[in-house]
Formats: sequence, structure tokens, C-alpha cells
Amino acid sequence: MTGQTISHYTVLDKLGQGGMGVVYQARDTRLDRLVALKFLPPEKLADPERKARFIREARAASALNHPNIITIYDIAQVEVGQAVPPADFIVMEYVAGKTLSQLISGKGLPPKEAIKYALQIADALAAAHAKGIIHRDLKPGNVMVTGPEGSGHPGLVKVLDFGLAKLTEPSGPGESTATAVVGTVAYMSPEQAEGIRVDARSDIFSFGAVLYEMLVGRRAFSGLLREEPAPLLDVPPELDHIVTRCLCKNPNDRFQRAADLRQALEESARALDRPVSLPSIAVLPFANLSADKENEYFSDGLAEDIIDALTKLPGLRVIARTSAFAFRGKEVDISEIGAKLKVATILEGSVRKAGNRIRVTAQLIKAADQSHLWSERYDRDMTDVFAIQDDISQAIVEKLRVRLAGDRPLVKRHTQNVEAYNLFLRGRHCVLRMTPEALAKGKEYLEQAIALDPDYALAYTGMAEYYWTSAFWGFRDPKQFLPKAKSAAMEAASRDDTLAEAHALSGILRGTVDFDWVGAEQEFRRALELNPASPIVRYWYGFFFLRPMGRLDEALSELRRAVELDPLSAIYNTCLAHLYYARGQYDLAIAQHRRAMDLDPGWYVPHWLLAIQYAHMGMFEEAIASAQKACELSGRNAPAVGILALAYGLAGRPSEARALLEELTTLRRTTYVPPFAMAAVYRSLGELDQALEWLEKGVEEHDLIVVTGLRSDPRYIPLHGHPRFHALLRKMNLEP
Repeated sequence: MTGQTISHYTVLDKLGQGGMGVVYQARDTRLDRLVALKFLPPEKLADPERKARFIREARAASALNHPNIITIYDIAQVEVGQAVPPADFIVMEYVAGKTLSQLISGKGLPPKEAIKYALQIADALAAAHAKGIIHRDLKPGNVMVTGPEGSGHPGLVKVLDFGLAKLTEPSGPGESTATAVVGTVAYMSPEQAEGIRVDARSDIFSFGAVLYEMLVGRRAFSGLLREEPAPLLDVPPELDHIVTRCLCKNPNDRFQRAADLRQALEESARALDRPVSLPSIAVLPFANLSADKENEYFSDGLAEDIIDALTKLPGLRVIARTSAFAFRGKEVDISEIGAKLKVATILEGSVRKAGNRIRVTAQLIKAADQSHLWSERYDRDMTDVFAIQDDISQAIVEKLRVRLAGDRPLVKRHTQNVEAYNLFLRGRHCVLRMTPEALAKGKEYLEQAIALDPDYALAYTGMAEYYWTSAFWGFRDPKQFLPKAKSAAMEAASRDDTLAEAHALSGILRGTVDFDWVGAEQEFRRALELNPASPIVRYWYGFFFLRPMGRLDEALSELRRAVELDPLSAIYNTCLAHLYYARGQYDLAIAQHRRAMDLDPGWYVPHWLLAIQYAHMGMFEEAIASAQKACELSGRNAPAVGILALAYGLAGRPSEARALLEELTTLRRTTYVPPFAMAAVYRSLGELDQALEWLEKGVEEHDLIVVTGLRSDPRYIPLHGHPRFHALLRKMNLEP
């Protein structure tokens, strides 16, 4: 066709060909301008009703006047020859540049460039949706980006083919819906792929698939039958959240309007600049140079208190303890630590403690070139330990030029009794190890600290965390331990209302003990107001309040924030994985569990939760293997045994499940066994009445796995139709 004149258009060159026709570059001889001619496949317009509908759609699309939407000039038909049917074609604006497919080219784009294009695509969708026009075929090949030789605006996006996908839809109820999935299956929303009537949210799903491909260089989905896309690794969390929300299978869970999507993209663009503009720091564990190696608790405590003080400073990004301490004893240079934690500066130091004297050295180092920004040595009495911490914190503030609010010490002196402080550090050190033996030892130290200073608010917070941790992980009876945790948290807050963790623990306990979810949210709001940069507050709020309330999107956002603040925390990564599972995003959940296992290979919980997911997915051999690994790593504790029995039962191996049920029944006579473990076995055996009976005991005993997971965990779906299940939700004030 090149060289021919059609109507008043001289065809110059063939530009491309696809399922919706062939495109040529042409010159409009009347107006002396370059145009693009798209010749449509005759078979698409053979049906008169379909052709009439297409013309209506094309007319509507031609009315779109937006800089990011290709302009349609005309719709025409030409007689090609006697033996050939008339050819229908669209005359549209010619754009010099490349398609997004060509720019991506299997390698992806930098996040800032991806956002630049994504914002313009969102603008185009918003303009079209406002006119009632849905694209239906958004994909990288339908997005042009102008080059330097373009319209004077290199990087300008033009979205093509608005309304043309209507051609692929059946014209009437008697026509097959199979034609609705021709050509661009990998970008279609689930509802469009199923032939269901679509709205603007279908375009938002396709947008998510396009943005995913822009970021990583590969398609989110390989075909129509799909689970979830592979996780977006090394992508800013804000962009990951946008893509994840766009690709929700249920349209109600996506962005509801392109304008909302655009706003989220703008916020993400601002966040990308934040790490560059905000000072950032990781405080490594101080080396213990004391003769007594048991003094590690003290050197750790000094570093932890400095971290705690710095997190309260607006404008400073501080990496949390778990991630900063992950490099203890490893031969990793400062620049590599800075790169892994995405911080510009590192504080490292050492502590030598002998009797009542301490020597503390500290160095603030620029991660990029390992140059020293500041260093100091302190030889003091133990009574000056708080002053040393404050001096170091003030030096960091000065060197990083962080704004201070008021003229006050950064490190708060919670007690005047140095020995009580010493005991508190020992107790906190033990509680953080989270084994039954370490927890029991930590309790002893914290009780001694309180005996020396009955007004020591931090020690009461430590006691609350001891009781809470013991109950949550199934070590002790929650019916006995949770009220004690609540009492200790209230004691802490009454002595110091500025302790964010005390309020957050109070929030957990008001919800899980009193089923007072309104009061719980008030406590969490106060905690977030006091310390919005605390990863543990974010984690507790997301996992133990938003999750039981069924507010899973918000819970995911909080856990992502916790992981951003503490990226090497196995707990936060594991709980984020469990939330992906609760949302039905199974591939994301599996990948996240694997990351948590890599972070802490000796911890049983990721294996345990992954076994639950595999069992729910019907992957029984994988579930059994994961549960067996959890049993091995946990010393065969009751939660792990319960899930192994669940996997056996669902796999059709009832004799092995019943043998483990007998093991749990015997164990329950002498020690605490969480009711959820018993319920899991009975449910796997199909004995739903017994399963519900144990869940009822779980609510009565405040089994935290039951209380926090009953509403949102997919494994309880088989019970949703049972009146006793809804009675349990009502008892916990989780259902009207």
C-alpha cells in the first residue's frame, strides 16, 4: 500500500501491525501534515450491529481532547478493489517516538522514569473515564512516548486505541465470549477475561500490569490462568503498594478512580526523593570490650537507647535495632552496610565496663567513602551513662544538621537508679531473644528493676512485653498472662504517658482481652502520634488491630512501613508474608516467607505459617515438609505439631493426623496447648463441630492466634457458613 493515495492521504510507510489492524504513516495532502492511518480488519466489522457500535465508540473517542491521548481526526472507508471488501480506517495524529514496549525492551525502567510515564497514562485514563470511555486494551504496545524528534516535548506520552477493544467483544448474547480475550490476555482484568461487563476499574488493573512491566522489564502475568505476579524486589515500597493494589482481583479492592491512582503516584514520586534529601543513619551494636563477655547486654543497651532517641527526631531516617544489629560479628565493610540498609551514615562504637567506670568510644562515619564525620571517647562513672548517650546523640544531630524541637536532652532519663537501669537492660536483652528460658530470666531482671525503682515506667513496659510475648507464642496460658500484660502496660502509661510502646501494648490488650476495639484504636493512635517512626508500633497496629478488624489493605501498608524501617527483621517480614496470604496473594506470600527464612534460618515461624498457606492451597506435600521443618526448629512445640496434623488430615492421611492429635491431648494435660492447634486438627479431619468447640475455647481463653486471625485467615473460610462461627465473631465484637 506504500506509495498509494487513499482519498486525500498519500501512504508513506508502514509503521506496524497487530490484532487491531495495520498502521501506516501518511501525508494529508489537504492540510499538508503527517497523519497515521489505521486500517481495521474487515472481519471485525462484518457484523452491522458491531460496526455501528464501533462507530459510536470511535466518535466518542474522537471527542477526547487531551495532551496524553492520541487525537482521532476522521473515520473513513475506501473501496480497495472489486474483489476486496471496502476498507475501514481511522485517521489520527502521527506521533514520532517509540512504544513503551520498545522502551522497556526486557530490562525495565528506572523508578523515576516509570513514574513520569505512569502519571501521564493515569491522566489520560482519568480524562477518558470522565467522558464515560473505557480503554479495554491498555498495554505497553498501546502507549507511545515521543522522542527528541517528536512534537518538541520528548517524553510526552500518547495513549492509543481508546475504544477499539470494543471490537473484540461479542455483539449479542448469542455470540461467544471467547473473542473477548484475544490479543492482550496478559493485561486484561479478571472480569474482562471472563467476559463480564467492565468499568473504569478494569483499566486500572491493566495499568497495574503495565506499571509492573515498566519497573521490572517482564510481564506481571504470563497468561489468563494466573495466581499472583512475582514480588517486586528492589522497588520502592510505595510503588510496590500501588502495583499490588491495582492488581487486586476484586475490583472493589483496587483504586476506584484514575484520579486517586494519580495522587498515589505523585506521593510515590515525592517519596523517591526523600532518601536523597533526608539524613539517614544506622546505629550498629557497640562492641563489648569488657573483660566480662556477659556485659554485651550493656553495650547493646547503649546503642538501643541512642536508636530510640534518634527515631523521635523529625527529618532523620533511622534504621531499627534488628536490621542494624544484623551485622554483628560479620566482616562487612561500612559502605556495604550503608548500601544494604540504604543509609548515608553509620554510627559504630565500643564499650568497656569495669566496676563503676565505663569507657565509650563512638565514630560517625560517612557510608559512601568511609570517611569519619565525628569521633569521641568518654571515660566516665556509670552514673554518667545517660549523659554519654545524650552527648553522642547531640553530636549526631549537629553533624547531620537535623532540626531539634526545643532545648531538651535527647535521651530521656527514665530512672535515677543506675542499678535499676542496669537490670532493665539485662531484662530487655533476654525478652528480645523470645525463647521460654530467656523470657523467664528477663522477667526476673525486670522485677528486680521495679523493686529498686517502683516508678520505672520502662521496666513496666518490659514486663508487659514479657507477658504478651509469652502468651502470643503459646508458651503460657493467655487467660492468665494477658491480664497481667494489660496491667503492666497501664502501669507504664500511668507513670509516663509519652511511652509509645506502652500505649501500643495497651491497644493490643484492650482489643484482645476486653474486645474493646474502639478503645484499642485510640491507644494505637496515641502511640503513632508519639513515635510514628517506630517499626514495632507499626507492626503491632497492623497485625494485632487492623488484621483482626478485617482492614487488610491498611494492615499491609503498616507492615510494609515496618519492613521499610527494619528491613532485616525476620518477624516483620514473616508477618507481612502472612498478610499477603490473608489477601489471597499467594505468590507474594511465598516469596516473602522465603526472605524471612533467609534472614533467620533457625526460626520456625516462617516455616509454620508457610505450612498453613500450602495446606490451604492444596499443596499438601509442601505443607507437610514445611510443618516438619517447623517441628524440627521449634523443638516440636504444640503450634508446629498442630499444623503438621492439619497438613496430614487435609492430605488424606487421617491416621497420622489422629496420632498427633493424641500427642497434643496428652501434652495439654501437663502444659499449655493453644486451642487453635486442636481446632486445626479437627477441621482437617472434617469434624467441624469439634473444631468450632475448640475455637470457642480459644476465644474464651483469649488464644491470640484465634482472636487475631478468626475474621481474616482464609483457613477459616469453610466455617463461615456456620452460625456458631458468627456467634464467635459477635462475642469478640468483630461482627454486628
